[in-house]
Amino acid sequence: MAEGVFLSLWKGSKRYDITNIVQKVTWKGRKGAASRSLTVILADDNGHGHDRAGIKVMEGHKCMFKYNGKELFRGLIMSTTQTSAKQLTFTAYDMGIYLSNNRDTFVFQKKTADAVFKSVCSQFKIPYSKVSKCAHTIEELTKSRSTLFDVISDALNQEYEATGIRHYVSSEKGKLNLLTRRENFVQWVIETGVNIESYSYKKSIEDVKTRVKILTDKGQTVASAEDKPLERKIGIFQEARSSDDAMNGAQAAKLAVRILEEESAPERALSIEALGIPSVISGRGVYIVIKELGLKRTFYVDQDTHTFDGGAHTMNLALTYANDLSR
Repeated sequence: MAEGVFLSLWKGSKRYDITNIVQKVTWKGRKGAASRSLTVILADDNGHGHDRAGIKVMEGHKCMFKYNGKELFRGLIMSTTQTSAKQLTFTAYDMGIYLSNNRDTFVFQKKTADAVFKSVCSQFKIPYSKVSKCAHTIEELTKSRSTLFDVISDALNQEYEATGIRHYVSSEKGKLNLLTRRENFVQWVIETGVNIESYSYKKSIEDVKTRVKILTDKGQTVASAEDKPLERKIGIFQEARSSDDAMNGAQAAKLAVRILEEESAPERALSIEALGIPSVISGRGVYIVIKELGLKRTFYVDQDTHTFDGGAHTMNLALTYANDLSR
């Protein structure tokens, strides 16, 4: 097993160190998902110096994964698979699983997105810790038979449309956090010739928009924005968005400009395989240097898969331009 790996299992109030039967660990997450997952392959026989793990998913067993002394994951074991090769594979999910596996009807009035987050967590007894303040007051938010994650995501989207600031939900040490995306950068440089093993870089204008309209429910235009130089190059590609009933003309105009700034930028998607860095996970930003492409800038991590196997820690990352930053 990779050096520095530690895995413990909770059975009720008792904790067991099962590191000695770990064969492989895969820890991953992606933007837009409520939770991160941990998949572990264990030796499933009574071998020398160890017994079977004896995991029973219906009994609510939990696990904790550490690497080099730092806790990376804590969560609930949801599934197990045993094979004739005498291996047991289990998959666990962090506290975000409670956001995706609970549904209800919600009505909020004059609440900020962080207040919605706290209210939802409190109602379903989900512990939380760090909560970033949100500035925009949502006049009304009604969600029928929605997951907890959907209602929080809707509130955060309205916060972004009003302020241009993105937030995301994460789990740490058994508690949820609501964090500001651009404030959570990793001070790591990932660079070809240093820690990047392979990369693939895609540029596309398939989803580019050259103009944006903000419309009322009756189809009336309340604001618009255009990128005329871009239209002269590629023609008209228009996006239409609905306005918030409480939004005035000036606010709608700012929203149109903000959406156009984002939508007029070509897609730049980068995939890399690199030496593993535990703190590089979805929702965070990293500084990428690929000299062969002339790339030196910050990217957001949209998806990450960390693998601990055979004494090695590697990571596969899907990244996108951090368009809300200048670097």
